[in-house]
Amino acid sequence: MKSRRELFPHVLEMNHQARRRLGCCVYLVFDGDEWALIDIGYEDTLNDIVSIIRMLDFPLSQCKYLIATHADVDHIQGLKRAKELMPQAQVIGHPNAATLMAEGERIMTYAEISAQGISIPLPAIKFDQTIQEGDRLKIGNLELEVWHTPGHAPAQLSFRMGNLLFSGDNIYRDGCVGNIDAHHGSDIPAFIRSLKRIQESDVEWLLPSHGPCFKKDNAMLQVTLDRLDRYQHRADFGTCAVDWPLLDEWDEELAKA
Repeated sequence: MKSRRELFPHVLEMNHQARRRLGCCVYLVFDGDEWALIDIGYEDTLNDIVSIIRMLDFPLSQCKYLIATHADVDHIQGLKRAKELMPQAQVIGHPNAATLMAEGERIMTYAEISAQGISIPLPAIKFDQTIQEGDRLKIGNLELEVWHTPGHAPAQLSFRMGNLLFSGDNIYRDGCVGNIDAHHGSDIPAFIRSLKRIQESDVEWLLPSHGPCFKKDNAMLQVTLDRLDRYQHRADFGTCAVDWPLLDEWDEELAKA
C-alpha cells in the first residue's frame, strides 16, 4: 500500500498525493470503509487518479459519492468514465449542474469556446441525485454540509466539514476567483454574497478547486470583495456588471449641454 499523504485527517488531494499537477483539485474524503471524491477532473487524467486510489488501498467498490462542485468541463469531463468504473457510486451535484450534464451542454460548461479554438469532448451523464443548500452527506461518521455558493457559476457548491471548507472556484490562495463570464452564467452580486458568507463563517481552512489549500484570511477576502464590488460598475464585465456610472454622468452632461 502506498503511503497516504493526508492534507487533514480524513482528507487526501490527488495532485498533492501524486506530487505533480494533474489538473483541478480532486479531494478524496474517507472514513472507515466509505469514501467519496469531490470533482474528478479531465478524462485523460482519470486513469492516473484511479491508479493512485488503488495504490492507497481504497477499493473502488467502496466509493459512495462522485460529487460535482459545478459543471465546468475541467472538473467533470471524467465523470462518466468514473461512474462506469464505480457503478455503485452516486453521482451528485446541484440541479443546474445535473441539467447541463444530462444535456451535454457545451457553452456554460466551457467545453466550447469557439473564439479561442477550444472544443473539448464532454460525455453526457445523468446524476443519481441532486443536492441543495443545507443538505448533509454522510461518509462513514463524517458529515459534509452542502453550501450553495453561486457567483462563478449558478451550480457552484461548497462543502463544510468541521473547520474545513471545500470551497470550489470561489477563492484561491492568491485572492483570485473563478472566471467571471456572462456565457458561463456568472453573477457578480451573488459572487460577493458567497464570499461574504465564507468570510463571516468560522471556517479556518479553505480547500479550493485549483491550487493549494490555505488558511482563511479575512483581510485577503476583503481585498477580493472590494475588487468584485468595483467590477459590478465597470463596462469591462459587460452584462455581468450591474451598472455603468459613466452613462449616468454622460446623461447629466448632456442635459447641461
